[in-house]
Amino acid sequence: MTDAPDPPRHRLTRDFLLDAGFADMIRAAMPDAVLLTDAERAASIGAILAARPEHGDGLWLFSYGSLIWNPTFHYRARRAARIAGWHRAFCLAARGGRGTSDNPAMLLGLMPGGTCTGAAFRIDEAVLEGELDIVWRREMVSAAYIPRWVAVEDGAGKPFGAAVAFTINPNAPTYVGDLPEAMLVQRIATARGPMGSAAEYLFNTRDGLHSLGIADPFIDDLARKVEAAVAAAPPPARPPPGPA
Repeated sequence: MTDAPDPPRHRLTRDFLLDAGFADMIRAAMPDAVLLTDAERAASIGAILAARPEHGDGLWLFSYGSLIWNPTFHYRARRAARIAGWHRAFCLAARGGRGTSDNPAMLLGLMPGGTCTGAAFRIDEAVLEGELDIVWRREMVSAAYIPRWVAVEDGAGKPFGAAVAFTINPNAPTYVGDLPEAMLVQRIATARGPMGSAAEYLFNTRDGLHSLGIADPFIDDLARKVEAAVAAAPPPARPPPGPA
């Protein structure tokens, strides 16, 4: 079994999730947010496992954003994978984590249509329920996503199984759909919260895809534009000098 790294530069760790630190942070930033209870989260995991199309020595989990570069769960193997019928999009506005109420961060979700290439992680059967609990504490802290089974294939188009993927919930209050590009760039370039910046999230996703040999034109182009916007931003104001 391969242990997923919890790099010090990432605040989102296994312990932070297991200690309910992440949920508490979201609750503090968004007091009106409806977060899943322990029972609701367990029921969601139970439902996805009940619909499991294949059984064996583990389960595939498809990732397309931050799970690629900071998974936090234990896994046995990772490989590039592609799914059809869904595409990644910055369609989720987060007022906590990497944004604020005044300047929400834009995070990724899977929207219908097209294709998406990302990473498929294989989680061992022996630790499956515990590791899925880690994933659900992170991705399903609220009902922003809908977990579902998707067919996964390799770069040559050869199917190799089914995987769990977190698709966007269009009925969630965090869903904003496709924003105009200028607004999207501005939000990603400027949003920041206790988990870091939205720009870091984008750049880490780009770099994580590149580490798998994946070049996503949408992500690469957006990263270039956000880098330019960050570089052009005026430096933060310096505090006035104190008394002599």
